[in-house]
Amino acid sequence: MSETYDGRAFINGARTPAIGQLTFDCISPVDGRLLTQVARCTEADIDAAVAAARAAFEDKRWCGMPPAARKRVMIKFADQLLIHAEELALMETLDMGKPIKYSKAVDVNSAANCIRWYGEAVDKIYDEIAPTASTALALITREPMGVVGVIVPWNYPMIMAAWKIAPALAAGNSVVLKPSEKSPLTALRLAELAIEAGIPPGVFNVVPGYGPEAGSPLALHMDVDCIGFTGSTRVGKQIHVMAGQSNLKRAWTELGGKSPNIVFADCPDLDKAVEAAVGSIFFNQGESCNAPSRLFVEASIQEQFLEKAVALAPKFAPANPLNPDTIMGAIVDKTQMDTVLRYVESGKSQGASLLYGGEQALSETGGCYVQPTIFAGVKPEMKICCEEIFGPVLSVMGFTDAAEVVRQANASMYGLQAAVWTRDINRAHGIARALRAGTVHVNQYDEDDITVPFGGYKQSGVGRDKSLHAFDKYTETKTTWIRIDSPV
Repeated sequence: MSETYDGRAFINGARTPAIGQLTFDCISPVDGRLLTQVARCTEADIDAAVAAARAAFEDKRWCGMPPAARKRVMIKFADQLLIHAEELALMETLDMGKPIKYSKAVDVNSAANCIRWYGEAVDKIYDEIAPTASTALALITREPMGVVGVIVPWNYPMIMAAWKIAPALAAGNSVVLKPSEKSPLTALRLAELAIEAGIPPGVFNVVPGYGPEAGSPLALHMDVDCIGFTGSTRVGKQIHVMAGQSNLKRAWTELGGKSPNIVFADCPDLDKAVEAAVGSIFFNQGESCNAPSRLFVEASIQEQFLEKAVALAPKFAPANPLNPDTIMGAIVDKTQMDTVLRYVESGKSQGASLLYGGEQALSETGGCYVQPTIFAGVKPEMKICCEEIFGPVLSVMGFTDAAEVVRQANASMYGLQAAVWTRDINRAHGIARALRAGTVHVNQYDEDDITVPFGGYKQSGVGRDKSLHAFDKYTETKTTWIRIDSPV
């Protein structure tokens, strides 16, 4: 099994071992098996990748192409993902633990759609002429930034990479991608598929490794013009500091979340609200920054709601992710599994009522599995209410007053997503405006597509992924002011 996947880095169009010949083990959370050994890149490898990216940018082998030409390559790149969908889905599941049905239907398809969408968009974005006096012509144009560093997390390896590399590449930048050491395999394969699609060598490089050894040198690099990061708020703060310590590179960070989900008694469909609340927190094993982990239910329907939620929870019992019927798979690794279980113990010790789950599951497999877990009677000061768990743990609280529940919903350092369920259109609009979150869902949760921006308020980060707004992160805006001396 260790020879199945190539774990070498991808620099300047070719696979290469780490310069120091170091590797780390890539262990599957499905059953604990060794998948391969991955290049453990360090500062020297980052230097090599950045140098390749800079050379590609300076000689304009990619950014010098007309937008329509880059579009054709990006669309072919997206097609390559779909051609290799089975391979990529299996790789994602073995590496990260998510169910195979979602790896293919959600992750591969979403990544391909993202790459295709930005490819199709790039030759449809017009520059501007400012409304100046007749004695001047002021042109406002977009230009690629240059070398873009990208650091992505382990929970959606392909999707998170696509959200950043697609607009960055489409705009004409060169990219150096550092995937999480917990799930690096699909990122490395994407780089090969990019070359096959026609993206020139040096334009898209992938350097796996640990954060302090590879991520920090990328964020600190003096020849990186922009850094895009998705991950924890703690590391995101460090990225901003390193950007300032180096060359004041642009830093765009999509960070943690503790999203509130508010259900009023006049919810138009209680069963749908229960299914969304339970399904969204247990989807991807709860390893989603936007998971609605804080559930507020109006007191008059709370008992009924909880009965339905607990009855639905067994549907999400973890199982082998390679089984096409499985809907909740493995936690990414033992470290994260232990973190989730510590939060469960914290919830119990601080007085929350454990209604369902809360235990490790399938330990005999050698994999990393946690039962879907539901707590009631949660108080705002409890750790399970305040801190991002990144696991299948739902914290439920009751409320009686709309203003108070909005205050509690906003009483978080995060502001990524939120939801409100009500028949009252005035209430829906009013609360949506009052919630401090980048996205507010009404009578559903997590419906979206590539056309709308994704990002948060407060310590959930800065900048937006997805939509045309993402181009703002990876382009410079230039003004060219031309004096006109009229001959007439």
